[in-house]
Amino acid sequence: MSNRSSEAHSPFPVRLKEARLAKGLSQKNLGIIAGIDEFSASSRMNQYEKGKHAPDFATLKRLAEVLDVPTSYFYCEEDWLAKAIKTLYALSATKRGKALKALE
Repeated sequence: MSNRSSEAHSPFPVRLKEARLAKGLSQKNLGIIAGIDEFSASSRMNQYEKGKHAPDFATLKRLAEVLDVPTSYFYCEEDWLAKAIKTLYALSATKRGKALKALE
C-alpha cells in the first residue's frame, strides 16, 4: 500500500493525459514536439502521466503550448473550473473580454 494515500494528489497527470488525447498525440510525439529528446520522450511523458515525476516549469510551458492549453489548466483541481479555463483560453481576445465581463 502506498504511503501517499493520505496526501493530496496533483491533478497534473490526469489533465496532461486528457489534453494529449484531445490533440490525438502519442506520448512520444508530444514529448518530441515539446523539445524532449526523442530517445527519452516516451518514457518521460509516461512518468509525467503516471505522476511519478513532474516537469520543470519551462517544460510545462512547452507542453501547454503544444497542447494549446494554459499552464493553469494542468493544476486546476475542480473539473468544471479546468473546463472553464480551457474554454476561456480558446476564445478570441474580444470574446474572452465579453465573457469575463459577463462573469463579473
